Amino acid sequence: MTTRVVDGTLVPTRSGAHPTAHKRAGRSLGQRVWFYRYAYVLMLPGLVYFFVFQYLPMWGVFIAFEDFRPWQGPFASPWVGFAHFTEFFNSPYFGRLLRNTLLIGFLNLVFVFPAPILLAILLNEVRSQAYRKVIQTISYLPHFVSWVVVGGMLIYLFSVNVGLLTAVLARYNVAPTPIIGSPAAFLPLVVGTALWKEVGFTAIIFLAAIADINPELYEAAIMDGANRLQRVRHVTIPCIAHVIVIMLILQIGVIMSTNFQQILILLGNDAGLYEVGDVIDTWVYRAGFFQQQFSLATAVGLFKGVIGLVLILSANAVCRRIVGHGLW
Repeated sequence: MTTRVVDGTLVPTRSGAHPTAHKRAGRSLGQRVWFYRYAYVLMLPGLVYFFVFQYLPMWGVFIAFEDFRPWQGPFASPWVGFAHFTEFFNSPYFGRLLRNTLLIGFLNLVFVFPAPILLAILLNEVRSQAYRKVIQTISYLPHFVSWVVVGGMLIYLFSVNVGLLTAVLARYNVAPTPIIGSPAAFLPLVVGTALWKEVGFTAIIFLAAIADINPELYEAAIMDGANRLQRVRHVTIPCIAHVIVIMLILQIGVIMSTNFQQILILLGNDAGLYEVGDVIDTWVYRAGFFQQQFSLATAVGLFKGVIGLVLILSANAVCRRIVGHGLW
């Protein structure tokens, strides 16, 4: 705890707190909004995007409860209630879709989610600023590569006919290993490509959280004889725990929403991969656009959204009970 003089009065503050934090806390909602007006302006494009493409289309969700016919329109199509939900739950592909969706979401949670945290901590421990910047730049550049391009890169790397790996193995008289189109290699490809593409970009969030840690905490830990690993364990991780919790809740909330573009590219037109790779999003895409089962696809999408809502509410409640804070 430190103190500072404000208007002739000695005011206690937390170490590292912003000099005007106490002033902002006493302002009205309108004054706080005006104070952060530039931040809200920066948020505006994102808010408009989510409103137009995520919330505005939700008005049409009621076609999940009717036999939607485009020539009759959403208000004249016959009402069928929960018939489409029953059809999906009783279908032979329901178990496969639910299993694959949950499995891929779980793998992302276990392997992909912690990787940016580890990368951010490792980069924070690098003493050379130049080396840190080079590694950080190299790691987040793949985020800007389209999944279509990633799919082409995988073909040129692992294709049995034209792949680089095949050419290298042929020089040593080793038979090519089928990876593209192999059910056994599909999930490792999903996890591996997600790690390669997103780990560096997501690490920026945790690097920003680490940069906000009060340096005096590290100095105190060094004076107490803590080594690097102990400083990470007792200073870095506890200080960014709130950010980790928020990101974890968000990740749990999208377990049912696997990366549609990634899965679609990796599946291609190979129906043999559906048993291990077909998820709810890809099935909805095929049912809606190729089979014109608009009501059934909407019902399945609504089911996925409800499950996602339950997951994020549950995760938030558990985190609030265990660590004392969550998204709200």
